[in-house]
Amino acid sequence: MGLKKALASAYIKATGWTLDIEELPEKVLVVGAPHTSNWDALYMLAAFWTLGRKPHFLVKDSVVKIPVFGALVRGLGGIAVDRSSSNGLVGSLVERLNGDGDFILAVTPKGTRSKRDFWKSGFYRIALEADIPLELGFVDSTTKTFGWSASLRLTGDVKADMEKIRAFYADKTGIKPELTSTPRLRAEDDDAARDYLLSGLN
Repeated sequence: MGLKKALASAYIKATGWTLDIEELPEKVLVVGAPHTSNWDALYMLAAFWTLGRKPHFLVKDSVVKIPVFGALVRGLGGIAVDRSSSNGLVGSLVERLNGDGDFILAVTPKGTRSKRDFWKSGFYRIALEADIPLELGFVDSTTKTFGWSASLRLTGDVKADMEKIRAFYADKTGIKPELTSTPRLRAEDDDAARDYLLSGLN
């Protein structure tokens, strides 16, 4: 991990941005937002490498099938996802989080770099079902800072939990400001979506 730390330090110095992080629990889900650029991934990877921790993140299965590049992505922590058939994905991730050893799952709930009205709710379900904390990761172009803070435990009160998340990101602006979206889940105001999200949980 020494080489990765050195690379991370060199990258951060070259960008002129400031790293703002805290120690991470053994098992944690790190939210990545505002997600507006491919550069977001490099900033967050540098942050994890600075701590000497390996994140796991979701990528399209077509990416990991690319010769050489796919092996690199898997080596960095990429987990292949077939977006045409995501059945069982949440359960498999919860199982890995409940297994032995440390496991960091980094998720960008917006699911796209483009502006959108709602985040995908998978991160919420995973954190609740695995009973792990959320760490709110950020890339803020206004202050040129990146990292994570504001660790919190979800309660199952979707609207109240999302209000806390919105408050954290309220002053954070993505690398491409015009693509920054307000964190919101459909399940906050849609009873059917909320019942589906929380189904089977105590």
